[in-house]
Formats: sequence, C-alpha cells, structure tokens
Amino acid sequence: MLIVDDSPTIVALLRKLLQQNGYATLEAGDAEEGIRLAQAEAPNLIFLDIVLPGMNGFAALRQLRRDSRTKDIPIIMISGNEQATEQFYAQRIGADDFMKKPFSRAEVFMRIERLLNADKMPYRSSLRDAARDA
Repeated sequence: MLIVDDSPTIVALLRKLLQQNGYATLEAGDAEEGIRLAQAEAPNLIFLDIVLPGMNGFAALRQLRRDSRTKDIPIIMISGNEQATEQFYAQRIGADDFMKKPFSRAEVFMRIERLLNADKMPYRSSLRDAARDA
C-alpha cells in the first residue's frame, strides 16, 4: 500500500495500522514522489492526501488515472481540510473512496475491504482479469 501524505503523523499512523495487519507500505511526502512510486511498484491501493506541497492530490489523481500502469489502482483520497473535502465531493474525479481526517482504525479497514478482495487484490483489476480470461 502506498501512503502519499506530507504529515509525518498521518504517515506513521497509517503505516502502523497497515503493517499490524500484514500490509507492506511505501511512503511519499509529495505527489511527484507518490506518482513515481506508484508507477514503479504498482501498489494494491493508494492513500492520497488532497493538500500536498507542490502538486495537489487532485492533480496527482488525474495523472495516475491517465497512466496505463496506475489507472486501475484503487485510490482513497484523504484530507482534514474542509474546503478540499467539499471540492472532492463536487469533483469526484476518479477516486474510489474518501476519508476525512481524523479517521479511525475501523474506518481505514472498512474502506480497504470495500476495494480489495480476500487476496488483497483490487476488485477492479480482478474483474478486468476475469473478463480477459473468459
């Protein structure tokens, strides 16, 4: 799982929650590094903050969705900024889900379970692979 957030506290919290449940994590402090890691490592899921230094999360999301290597990776947008939250709901530009900071452990895993199957693979790519193999 890739965590893209400029808050060391949020990164540390998500890392701890995910690793305690058997998920390996990659971390990026800005959108550009997050995009590079997503393209190189193809994580099963991305947590992407909206408010980031430099490129914001919306621009990163658009870039990830346009890239054939990353277009099918489930993305959960996260933000504690009220305006960014409202903008997210107004735009709905290709993210799979949204979490408002602060979030609970239960919320993190509920959202993961809605996007990944029991093998921790994205439902989106599982469906695509099943259609291709049929």
